[in-house]
Amino acid sequence: MFHHITVLKEEATEGLNIKQDGIYVDCTLGGAGHSSVIASKLGPQGRLIALDQDDWALDHAKSKLAEFDTNITLVKTNFRDLTEVLTAQDVPMQGGIPQVDGILYDLGVSSPQFDEGERGFSYNHDAPLDMRMDQSALLTAKDIINEWSEEEIARILYVYGEEKFSRRIARVIVEKRKSAPIETTGELVDIIKEGIPAAARRTGGHPAKRSFQALRIAVNDELGAFEEALHQAVRCLKPGGRVSVITFHSLEDRICKQIFSSYLEKCTCPTDFPLCVCGGKGTLRLVNRKPVVPTEAELSQNPRARSAKLRVAEKL
Repeated sequence: MFHHITVLKEEATEGLNIKQDGIYVDCTLGGAGHSSVIASKLGPQGRLIALDQDDWALDHAKSKLAEFDTNITLVKTNFRDLTEVLTAQDVPMQGGIPQVDGILYDLGVSSPQFDEGERGFSYNHDAPLDMRMDQSALLTAKDIINEWSEEEIARILYVYGEEKFSRRIARVIVEKRKSAPIETTGELVDIIKEGIPAAARRTGGHPAKRSFQALRIAVNDELGAFEEALHQAVRCLKPGGRVSVITFHSLEDRICKQIFSSYLEKCTCPTDFPLCVCGGKGTLRLVNRKPVVPTEAELSQNPRARSAKLRVAEKL
């Protein structure tokens, strides 16, 4: 059973300012919550293209979206291939670049991926160390834990998980794997606990949370893929088109904020000039100056939404 509570569903889709005959891209299909709202607002001339790496999500969405009377295309791919996918889908082009009316990202892992123990995303289930969003990908969490150097493991735990005991944890991992390969999430949780001082384990939630997040990001190259894809999204928007981005931790949000900022107007002309002559005209404008966060009502239904932030920008 694929059960997923979509975070900031109305806010993210409202941010796209959907037109009935527009072309929209859901880069993170997941439970099809956002795609369902987009499809419900499109007419027969509208089009939705939805991407996901997960076969399970795609199969679920196929039946969930069948009721809508609009053109819907589901594509199994990583969203870093956005431009290539849109070119193959024969959307209108401008200067050799495909052009659409709106693009949405809902980053992170969907609830079913967490809840299905065998995927290895969760520290609450004992399962094989996997963590691949795309089951056909080669790199797994088991590969990283058993084959990467102590320095590399410490680096990803610190950079992607903001784990302050990253060096200690990496040291214990490398020591333990000398006697036998580390095969399961349960084994890894015990090892992480061993690497964190007892006093620190008693505060700040589950002691393995940050390390599991870091491994998941590394296995799927989530931050690299997102950075590439968001630059592509800006290029692939029509003037007046919008991009909605939901992030779940500070690293994703920082990338989104910095990329949006790099496309904003940066006029350096003196304030008394009647017209801009510096050429610092921007590509985007922010729809909301500050990120939108979930309401208390949404948090009461879905505590996993607590860290979610929505940023929306419009192409000028």
